[in-house]
Amino acid sequence: QVQLVESGGGLVQAGGSLRLSCAASRRTFSTYASGWFRQAPGKEREFVAAISSSGGTSYYRDSVKGRFTISRDNAKNTVDLQMNSLKPEDTAVYYCAADQRPRLHRGSYYRASYDYWGQGTQVTVSS
Repeated sequence: QVQLVESGGGLVQAGGSLRLSCAASRRTFSTYASGWFRQAPGKEREFVAAISSSGGTSYYRDSVKGRFTISRDNAKNTVDLQMNSLKPEDTAVYYCAADQRPRLHRGSYYRASYDYWGQGTQVTVSS
């Protein structure tokens, strides 16, 4: 079992930045692909970004490309999401997830591919 804990959420004005961090409880996390998802009130949880275990490959949803950057530090067992130029529509609870497979694949865009989840951190962007 791997436990994931997110941090870094908060309230920010539109155009601002936040950096989310996900800390894992076990070293095996460094061998897993990881992703960030988000869920706004009344909506389905949706894919935001994913990164391979090596950090060499990343995927993004179209609406965050050029604004968000996913990265990882395997020595620290962490995966971060740098969010710039935030918009009110980015408001959601953000979840970190881990896929026991090391490489990204077509399923990396979908919740069902992930084996472990954090509890989420709230991001609120005011207009």
